[in-house]
Amino acid sequence: METIIEKIDPVHPDFAIMGQAGEILRRGGLVAFPTETVYGLGGDALNPEASEKIYKAKGRPSDNPLIVHIADREALEGIVKEIPAKALALAEAFWPGPLTMIFEKNGRVPLATTGGLDTVAVRMPGHAAARELIRRSTGYIAAPSANVSGRPSPTKAVHVIEDLNGRVEMILDGGAVGIGLESTIVDFTGQTPMILRPGYISGGMMERVIGPVCMDRGLMAEDSSVRPKAPGMKYRHYAPKAELTIVEGEENRVVETVNGWIREKEALGLRCGVIATDETAGLYRAETVMSMGSREDEESIARHLFDVLRRFDFLDVACIYSESFHTPRMGQAIMNRLLKAAGHRVIRV
Repeated sequence: METIIEKIDPVHPDFAIMGQAGEILRRGGLVAFPTETVYGLGGDALNPEASEKIYKAKGRPSDNPLIVHIADREALEGIVKEIPAKALALAEAFWPGPLTMIFEKNGRVPLATTGGLDTVAVRMPGHAAARELIRRSTGYIAAPSANVSGRPSPTKAVHVIEDLNGRVEMILDGGAVGIGLESTIVDFTGQTPMILRPGYISGGMMERVIGPVCMDRGLMAEDSSVRPKAPGMKYRHYAPKAELTIVEGEENRVVETVNGWIREKEALGLRCGVIATDETAGLYRAETVMSMGSREDEESIARHLFDVLRRFDFLDVACIYSESFHTPRMGQAIMNRLLKAAGHRVIRV
């Protein structure tokens, strides 16, 4: 398959290109497109064959649910049985934006899209081109991240091209995304809204709108026995090719310990990499040290995470040591992704 790659303005996309992309989706094809979080791999959410194509293109397990993207709040009523009042309040506060909500689905949404579940995850992206694409399609686009399953999520079109060129009909290149972490997911099918995946919209932000929100206890720990209600709960994600280890502790102790490990590895002829911050990057003695940005700018850290992990894949390193990033607002979301990338390999020093 020859993939069409088109550059678009993320705010004012070309109508002809968007029309072509929408037609591909309407006839059951796949289009990768930018959102404010990461790039998504889109197919018609109401077409089970399109959803099956998404799983095949990504190499994604078919019991891992897909998020349905909508362009207008009214579209939500067409695919769910009931919209709780608290969900409406969150939609009023945070849609369009990086928030996904889970509801009981109605019969319009095929089980192929929901991973066999009777629930459906829905979000309205805050990216103008993404919403225009949704409107040019059937109005419902199922879209996980546009990467090969298990690899770091794509935050630039070049990441999508690396993984999916030749596997999908079209890739829309809208430049680098703004946030860089997937949306927050909150489940409304239980008594208390439950966060199943942390993201830019924090629990505190939601609680200021709707009151108490609980957190899934397995968020920061691996639990491969749980059948996923939301994307990413069951399977390892984001892993670079080299072995990644998170090192936690006091800054001086972390730097000293990691530099010691680097010397040991280099004595064996092995190269190491380090993921650090602007404040600490100059303290490490590895051949390759990549900064995620300043600890004073946690949004920068979130935005650079997946790009840094992917950049290491082009370097001949045997192992990567990463600092931890327990920042005030987005720290849980950042660490959730980093822990998955490391296979929960953490050393405290």
